[in-house]
Amino acid sequence: MNEDTGRGFAFAGAAFLIWGMLPFYFRALSHVPTVEVIAHRILWAIPVALGLLVWLGRTADLRTAFRTPRMLLMACVTAALISVNWGTYVWLIQTGDAMQAALGYYINPIFTVFLGAAFLGEKLSLRQWAAVALAAAAVLVLTLEAGTLPLGAVLLVFSWGGYAFFKRALPIGPNQGFALEALILAPPALGYMVWAWSQGVLFAAQAGAVDWAFLLGCGVITAVPLILYANGAKGLRLSTIAIAGYSIPSVIFLISVFVFKEPFAGARQIAFPMIWVAMALYIWEVLRKRRVGVV
Repeated sequence: MNEDTGRGFAFAGAAFLIWGMLPFYFRALSHVPTVEVIAHRILWAIPVALGLLVWLGRTADLRTAFRTPRMLLMACVTAALISVNWGTYVWLIQTGDAMQAALGYYINPIFTVFLGAAFLGEKLSLRQWAAVALAAAAVLVLTLEAGTLPLGAVLLVFSWGGYAFFKRALPIGPNQGFALEALILAPPALGYMVWAWSQGVLFAAQAGAVDWAFLLGCGVITAVPLILYANGAKGLRLSTIAIAGYSIPSVIFLISVFVFKEPFAGARQIAFPMIWVAMALYIWEVLRKRRVGVV
């Protein structure tokens, strides 16, 4: 894609807005066990994903995937990684650490660049290496103050970076891939629900109408932004998507500070500016490549 289109901006903008606002949604479900929230995300996303494929007439791609062992195995890997990403994100929001989620998503694009250099032989510019070094230094600063790694942010970075890396090897469209991953995750999600019900700890068994509305809505807020993003990406340049993607952690950060009133002091006042400089270097390099026609 060499030009940005209004349609692309509309779809991608809607996806980024939903993703940025998700802290409010999952904070409203903070009284529900994280594992159960993820199970609902998986199970209720399936009707949305399959409904889209029926509408598009692409269900044959799923049948092909289930008959292709290599494709199915790769989808199992990406499904496992995205479930870890979802679970970590929801856990951070529910436990009042949205700022750490923002940190993870600020670092994600930089980590993806590093993976390209480490495993795909891609050459990094000096600015890109500086961004990687600053992101690593920011994590070190937080670790030294807390005495332990910012585990949530690290899990978000590695799970999403790994997901993006292995997704490249999954020869199936984004809508079909999401439906395939949801179907793969459905048995363990359903298994957890049955186990929790048998133990008398299934929240849904005693949930009221409002909670059920939020739980059912988990499927919509999981599937819809991914579908919007997949369609928006078709109408935007890669460089535009890369830069616009930083709106998500920025919104999450602002929500954590000004709405959730999470502490922004100590090492965080050092680490986040380092991350923002790394982000600026990343964007600078993206724009430079755009000028020379690389992206």
